Amino acid sequence: MEKQRVLVVDDDREIVNAIAINLLNEGYAVLKAYDGLQALDMISTQSVHLIILDVMMPKLDGLSTMLKIRAEKNIPIIILSAKSEDTDKVLGLSMGADDYVTKPFNRLELMARVKSQLRRYLSLGDVNVQARPNLLQSGGLCFDLENHTLMLDGDLVKLTAKETKIMELLMRSPGRIFPAEEIYERVWGETAYGVENTVMVHIRRIREKIEINPKEPKYLKVVWGIGYKIEKI
Repeated sequence: MEKQRVLVVDDDREIVNAIAINLLNEGYAVLKAYDGLQALDMISTQSVHLIILDVMMPKLDGLSTMLKIRAEKNIPIIILSAKSEDTDKVLGLSMGADDYVTKPFNRLELMARVKSQLRRYLSLGDVNVQARPNLLQSGGLCFDLENHTLMLDGDLVKLTAKETKIMELLMRSPGRIFPAEEIYERVWGETAYGVENTVMVHIRRIREKIEINPKEPKYLKVVWGIGYKIEKI
């Protein structure tokens, strides 16, 4: 069986070597590049399953490199950057990154993110999703309309019946904001009167099951004074 191959791209050779050692210890094959142009050349000639990509690099920076990759491939990309401001994270993710890790990074956290992205990519990659039109997907979340199940990065999320209906409703229209009253009427099938707390409790429970940090959710967002939505990812 072919080893999963990870391309590490950073102009700091010490960082590349340190990450490579950790990846090798986890059983991955490793490719190394020290600028964006080298990375693009490797991707065009070799099979790559995941990319760890630094932002600040000579010749071609990480974000420009990512845009060129995204024009042709859907390989998972983890951005690696010394910048920790939310605006930089949002920019990287909006331009096509699957995840974002700031320097100095925790080795175990980086390896966990690598495993998570590879599991999702290999089990729920674009080819599989296109072959199964009954799947609703947003980032690592995947809702199966046929079996009424929710997967997160390839793992089954255990939901109650009401939580399942809420997720199906929200994931059918990613980005759309649903008022609590509409969620209640469509999920509970009853007229909504003072239902904000009931819906909020269910939303909170779902967040605890699908978010790494429920207080800073990636997927299930509240738009204060309006309602709830599943983020488009």
